[in-house]
Amino acid sequence: MNALTGEKVAIVSPKPQTTRNRIAGVVEVAAKKGQHPAAQIVFVDTPGVHKPGTQLDRRMLQEVYEALETRDLVLVLMDATRRVQLAEADDQEEEKKRDVWTSEDEFLFGLIRKLDCPVFLLLTKIDLVSKDRLLPLIEQLTRQYEFAQVIPISARKRDGLDLLMRRIVDVLPIGERYFPKDQYTDQPQRFMVAELIRESILTETGEEVPYASAVVIETYEEPEIRPESAKKKKSAAPVRLPLTRIAAAIYCERDGQKAILIGRAGSKLKEIGTTARRKIESLLGTRVYLELHVIVEPNWRESKVFVEQLDWRNQLERIAMTQVTERPDLGEVEAGGEVAGE
Repeated sequence: MNALTGEKVAIVSPKPQTTRNRIAGVVEVAAKKGQHPAAQIVFVDTPGVHKPGTQLDRRMLQEVYEALETRDLVLVLMDATRRVQLAEADDQEEEKKRDVWTSEDEFLFGLIRKLDCPVFLLLTKIDLVSKDRLLPLIEQLTRQYEFAQVIPISARKRDGLDLLMRRIVDVLPIGERYFPKDQYTDQPQRFMVAELIRESILTETGEEVPYASAVVIETYEEPEIRPESAKKKKSAAPVRLPLTRIAAAIYCERDGQKAILIGRAGSKLKEIGTTARRKIESLLGTRVYLELHVIVEPNWRESKVFVEQLDWRNQLERIAMTQVTERPDLGEVEAGGEVAGE
């Protein structure tokens, strides 16, 4: 989705279950005479489909179900390199892994067989797979389901992306634009910031720590002068960008995980913070002061209340309610959501 939107919409890592929430990425497609009309495509990135084992897993699967309720087209993405590695496995341990993947595949195919819309199969990372391995893989997967389209793609080299866009426009119904032309996601910046911090945890730590970690933004103080205003000032001296102050809590489940996240004399937490800060500054276009601390919340992945609180939509509702109740200069809030002043 990042390659299609041209923006950093979703975090990326080689680890499974990187995506935890459904995120919209909006792409404006210009009309091409004789090929297709102008279109706005709203991609909804969901967590990967897998059998749930924890409350967090069940919440992630619920994100998939909710996305499937409001779709015109479904894109099933499969990593071609991983599929080929499984196909080439020949020892007993790898055979066991293959059996697990077969079970996961059947779970996925069980979902898409219930759909009444076109389903495209996208084989990703094809630049890393030889063609003689790709064709048998396509044949194997199409025996499981009759996909409307099978499109091999490489996001890194942009192979197949133009074809994909044309095929999507061909099947989408005519309708009204969902988002303004200059909006590329539905996700507020403060929650994109939380995801960038979590992406840094995924890249800077290993083993079970990334899966047991969650990030919550505690304070988010935007500068009074927006970056756009600062750039317009005419001065011989370099413009000093305004400062955004952010404090975030990293939750984990055990003291041992906390020790790993902090590192010796705080070295690991400093690495995570430095990597995240650079990404956040690129996103916001400001300088960023980032404060991180680690909290142990035992077994949080099994807590329905805690997992629900991580959803950025729920957090946004709580922030809105807090802002209303903390402003003494306002009158009562009416049922329709309008605020009556003095």
